Amino acid sequence: MNPPNAFEGLLRHDRAVVSLILGSVVVGSWLYLLAGAGIGMLPHQMAALVPSQVATTMPPEAWTPGYAILMLGMWWLMMIAMMLPSAAPMVLLHATLTRRTLEASEYSGGVLPATLAFVGGYLSVWALFSVIAVLAQWTLERSQLLSAAMASTSGWMSVGLLSAAGLWQLTPVKTVCLRQCRSPISFLSSRWLPGVSGAFRMGMRHGALCVGCCWFLMALLFYAGVMNLLWIVGLALFVLAEKALRVGVMLGRATGVLLLAAAMWIGIAEL
Repeated sequence: MNPPNAFEGLLRHDRAVVSLILGSVVVGSWLYLLAGAGIGMLPHQMAALVPSQVATTMPPEAWTPGYAILMLGMWWLMMIAMMLPSAAPMVLLHATLTRRTLEASEYSGGVLPATLAFVGGYLSVWALFSVIAVLAQWTLERSQLLSAAMASTSGWMSVGLLSAAGLWQLTPVKTVCLRQCRSPISFLSSRWLPGVSGAFRMGMRHGALCVGCCWFLMALLFYAGVMNLLWIVGLALFVLAEKALRVGVMLGRATGVLLLAAAMWIGIAEL
């Protein structure tokens, strides 16, 4: 067993390396989004378009395999940029606990491989979500329910998205998922699996809880525009607040009520 000072030094080193990697990935993802995510128009330029300009400025793209892969990359990097910051406390705690099990000779590997495997498992679940999002985008575009700017063209679809997101915020399933995401110590202590493969499976479980917590919120991007930077930033900050603030659970429920009110307002206007 290393002396306490040496142990604390190793912990600080592990956390610093993991923090640097997470920060680099998040910053890189945000820079890619700010650069337009390969779609040929910057987010602020897209947001400035009025509906009458969309058809001439952004003609519909043909869904070739290359375009589908581009959309998949855009969605996945968007999810990484939005969700990884809120998962950082869980990842850093995993690195700490891995170091402790390593010191207790319960795990023969290194801290970094296991923690990166945890992150990989977490992001693999969001990759699967991104596949589903791309399929939904393709279906909505074929049904002419999305504009070329990837925003809702139907008032009733907007009502449906806002209503679904609002109702989900009020469900017990949402609350259970959110409480798990808000409690890194409880999650890791009750689901700990040693080794790289165990870390990957834990990361997938945590990713599944995060998807369960946030998937309808992410679907709101189809309402405002998939590349609407204000909504992307706003949703990312909201997810972080739900998980980090003491009033996060109540904030989520209050937001559910507001989303239902917005849906009702749009629905009345559609009548």
